[in-house]
Amino acid sequence: MYEFNYHRPTTLAEAKTLLESNADAKLVSGGMTLLPTMKLRLARPTDLVDIGNIRDLGGIRVDAKNVEVGAAVRHAEVASSADVRKAIPALSDLAGLIGDPQVRNRGTLGGSIANSDPAADYPAAVLGLGATIRTDRREIAADDYFLGMFETALEPGEIVVAVRFPRAKRAAYAKFPNPASRYAVVGVFVAETGAGIRVAVTGAGACAFRVPEMETALGRKFAADSLDGIEVDAAELNGDLHASPEYRAHLVGVMARRAVSAAGG
Repeated sequence: MYEFNYHRPTTLAEAKTLLESNADAKLVSGGMTLLPTMKLRLARPTDLVDIGNIRDLGGIRVDAKNVEVGAAVRHAEVASSADVRKAIPALSDLAGLIGDPQVRNRGTLGGSIANSDPAADYPAAVLGLGATIRTDRREIAADDYFLGMFETALEPGEIVVAVRFPRAKRAAYAKFPNPASRYAVVGVFVAETGAGIRVAVTGAGACAFRVPEMETALGRKFAADSLDGIEVDAAELNGDLHASPEYRAHLVGVMARRAVSAAGG
């Protein structure tokens, strides 16, 4: 690992100043992606700006319509929160499936979605619930946020502050995990909110994506058998030593049916 300067600001304004004054600075919270990358000497930031101690980025707030989770909230906090469990059980379930206890106690929501790893779990919940990403500059709808592999709508220096998840009438997440990393080979989040039914997939493509054909079918009848005969195009999916594109396409259907069943369909 290369040498770097370490900063631990206590306010969002201080963090922004540090980013603006150091062109090669990187934000870090849980460090689940950045630190391993640095250890492999694939990244060489001159400065690390640790935002895990900023009060404005913490906390879980629940009201009659939404669950808002601060960017620096760790996965274990979401998984163990009684408020989240009561409001959106599927979100709590998803957080409890991320990685292992070490990862869940260090990794954060903001870090996960800012990195936009194609196999991360949280993007499925963000897209599946139609969440809103709140940054230090604006609000971004989930449908406009994930652009590609490790690519989001965030602009240089823009900081994720919180994610606002609408409460769901029913929702569930089904995941086929890599047995070693626990990353999603394929994960599917199915939700019915006031805005309708959404089906979001992670692990299969370059980034999380929705399956409109499944959403339409479930809108007619919310049942697992409504998805019979619906397939995603394998040509657009990832292939690696863990699963071929064709196998991932098959898993999308299997995980979607499981999620629908778990949600009561």
